[in-house]
Amino acid sequence: MIVFGGQGLLLDVEGTTSSIAFVYDVLFAYAKAHLATFLDNHFDEAAVQSAVADLVTETGCEGSPATPEGRSQLVFAAINLINRDVKSTPLKALQGMIWRSGFQSGELLAHIFDDVPPALEHWAGSGLDVRIYSSGSIEAQKLFFGHTAAGDLTRFLRGHYDTTTGPKREQSSYTAIAADMGLPSRQILFLSDVGAELDAARAAGMATGAVIRPGNRPLESLYDHECIESFTEITA
Repeated sequence: MIVFGGQGLLLDVEGTTSSIAFVYDVLFAYAKAHLATFLDNHFDEAAVQSAVADLVTETGCEGSPATPEGRSQLVFAAINLINRDVKSTPLKALQGMIWRSGFQSGELLAHIFDDVPPALEHWAGSGLDVRIYSSGSIEAQKLFFGHTAAGDLTRFLRGHYDTTTGPKREQSSYTAIAADMGLPSRQILFLSDVGAELDAARAAGMATGAVIRPGNRPLESLYDHECIESFTEITA
């Protein structure tokens, strides 16, 4: 049980609000299956070209993505990153663009644990500042929470952060988020299933809670974090 008297909650997504299996088996698979076609159809768009340019630099691809050969090389490199779950900012941006059509068409519907929607509604209704921090792009986060099996949950969220703010395992990222939220770090509760993320948030002064969900990896952390299996175990 976590008793929290602060003003803000910062939530991870994968393994915290939603199952790891959905992210790997559905979202990642969808991105891999549609990546080549998406690049062919949208390559001239400014946002796509910006993400592609950063991804080329990151992966060291030598062929020009403007050519079929170079684009194939880039697709192969991007799929390799997805398979290794590399937290690449330009890759996450491309994935968000690809998922947009899937969510908007109804082909994709985000998994959410049953305890999450009523908790978000309760927290938001109580005046708490609830925000998301995920390695997935901000666009992908908004699509995800806007198209869940429980309906549109975005009305309960005041903000989103991704790796453009900073890596999730670095203390400075949580310091920056607290400043953006306009709250002292101690007034924010961060919930995640990853020990290194919780350690970084704790080092920044945040309260922390380790979320234990089915399919999650064993928790490994430097600090002791209160463990919960459901958001119903939080009094805030």
